[in-house]
Amino acid sequence: MLAKRKMRSNELAERIGLTQANFSILKTGKAKAIRLSTLDAICRELQCTPGDILEYREDKTAEP
Repeated sequence: MLAKRKMRSNELAERIGLTQANFSILKTGKAKAIRLSTLDAICRELQCTPGDILEYREDKTAEP
């Protein structure tokens, strides 16, 4: 979505009030959770829906 909107990561991070380091954790998929207010801000800035930027990945380390 960043490429579609011709926006750089640091620009989006600044607009939504995240540090570049924290945004990088989100962008690389290393975050364990995301605040709904952060997700809302990202979607608002990128003019998209959560489904456009999130995907479900099964946790292979979880015990049954």
